[in-house]
Amino acid sequence: MTVTFLASLPQPAFDAKQVQQNEAQVAQQQDIRMYDLMEHAGAAAFSVLQQEFASLRKIIVICGKGNNGGDGYILARLAQHAGLKVTVFVLAEKEAIVGDASTALKLAKQAGVDISFHPNISSCLHFIENTKTEVIVDSIFGIGFSGVLAEPMQQLIEKINANVAKKFSIDVPSGLCANTGHVDSVAVQANVTVSFIATKKGLLTGQAPNHVGKLVLADLHLGQRFAQSVIASAEVQTEYNLPKLAPRKVSAHKGDIGLLIAIGSNNGMPGAIRMSAEAALRCGASLVSVACHADNHGLVIAGRPELMLAPSNAEQLLLFPRLAKAKALIIGPGLGQDAWALAHFNLAMSLTQPLVVDADALVLLSKAQYKKDNWVLTPHPGEAAKLLGCDIETIEQDRFGAVKKIASQYGGICILKGAGSLISDGKSVWINTSGNSGMASGGMGDVLSGIIAALIVQMPNIYAAARLAVFIHGQAADIIAKQNGSRGILASDLFLPLQQLVNRDSNE
Repeated sequence: MTVTFLASLPQPAFDAKQVQQNEAQVAQQQDIRMYDLMEHAGAAAFSVLQQEFASLRKIIVICGKGNNGGDGYILARLAQHAGLKVTVFVLAEKEAIVGDASTALKLAKQAGVDISFHPNISSCLHFIENTKTEVIVDSIFGIGFSGVLAEPMQQLIEKINANVAKKFSIDVPSGLCANTGHVDSVAVQANVTVSFIATKKGLLTGQAPNHVGKLVLADLHLGQRFAQSVIASAEVQTEYNLPKLAPRKVSAHKGDIGLLIAIGSNNGMPGAIRMSAEAALRCGASLVSVACHADNHGLVIAGRPELMLAPSNAEQLLLFPRLAKAKALIIGPGLGQDAWALAHFNLAMSLTQPLVVDADALVLLSKAQYKKDNWVLTPHPGEAAKLLGCDIETIEQDRFGAVKKIASQYGGICILKGAGSLISDGKSVWINTSGNSGMASGGMGDVLSGIIAALIVQMPNIYAAARLAVFIHGQAADIIAKQNGSRGILASDLFLPLQQLVNRDSNE
C-alpha cells in the first residue's frame, strides 16, 4: 500500500469517531459550513480521481444514503461538468436522502447526472455485473461503518470487486472499519482511496492494505487545526519522523559497541538464530555469540566466521563469562518448546539485560507471565492471541487495543507484526508504513529480532530502537521489491540493504 499525504508530515492518526465528533467543530473554527466542507471533499475526490486515472471518460458512482454518498454526488456533478459519462446508483429511496447529502443530490440532478435509485440492492447487481466502465467510485459507507454487512450488500461489493473496472473509494473502502482495519465480511478492494481531514488509523493496518490501495489524504485545509485540537490516538511512522542512530566515534572499538547473545535454534532448526545473528551483525552489532543446540553449531557458523558460539547447555551458558558482559540478548527464534528450550527460556528470564523475545519464547512467555520493562516482544497475531489468552480473530478485530494491552500486561515494548505493524509501550502506538507482501516468507521475523537487538545495543532507548528496526526491516524489503519484484524475496536478501540503511540513518 502506498501512502500519499497532501498535508504536512509527520502525521498523527485518529479514531474514526474522533473525526466524526470533531470535524464540525474544527470546520466552524475555520468559518466553513458543513455543506461547504462536503463540497470541498467532493472536489478533492474528483481532483484525485483525475490525477490517478488519466484520460478518464466513463465512471459509475455508487452512493449510500449518508454523507459519504453526498461526497459521491458532488464528484459525479463535477465529472459531468468535465465531460465524463457518469452513472450514479443510489442504494436508497430518494426520500431517504436528507440534509447536506440531499442538497448535493439535487445539484447533481440539476447538472444532468444520470441517477437511479435502488433501495432493493439486488436490483443493482445486474447493472454492476454487466455494465462496462473505466472506474467504479465507491461512495457507499463512510468512516462510521463497522460490523457485518447484510447479505445483499455483501453480494453488491463482491460484484464491484469482480468488475474489471478500477475502484476508487471515497474516505474508506466500504466494508472496512476505519477504526481498526478489520473486515468482518467483505470490503471494496480499491485501487485508490482518498480520505479526508485526518488519517484514520484503521486505514493503515490489519486487513486495510488489502483494500485501500494507494491512500491519499486530502486535509481540506483543516488538518493542521484538527491535529492541534484533537489528541491523536496513534502516530504514523514514515521515513521523515524516525529515531536516528548516532554517528560512531572515529575511535570506537568493538568493546564500546558491545556483545549481543542470540539464543535459539533447537535441533533441526539451525536457520532461525543464524538469520537473527547475521542480521544483528549487518545492523551494527560488533560481537554476536550464538547459543544453539550443539548439533547446529556447524550450520550456524558455516560461511559466517564472524559469528561466535556460546555453550549449548543452559547451565554452562549461565557460567559463560561473556554472558554477564552482553549488552542485550535475543531469545526465541527456532527455540522450540521442549526441555532444552524451557531451560534456556528460564535462564533468559533470570537476566537483567535488555531482551528481544520472539517466536517460541513468546509461547513460553504466555504460560509463564513474566513482566519486564526492558524487553521488546515481537508477536504475530497468533502469538499475540496466546499472550492475551484469546483467539486470533479477537486480536485482528482490535489490533490497537491488543498491542497496548500486551505492552501493559507484560511490560516493555510490543511490536504486533503484520501489514502496518504496530509498536507500543502500552500508552502510545506507532503505525509502521514500510514493507510489502513479499515479506510473507520464512525467516523475516528472525531477521527483525536481530535488527531490534542490534539497535538496542547502539541506542539509549528501546522504544526508539524498536521503531527504527521495524521501519528499516520493511524498507529493506521495499528496496528488494523495487529491484526484483515482491515474489520470492528471501529473508537473507535483506542483509545488504539493511547495512546500507543503518549507515544512511546514522549519517556515516
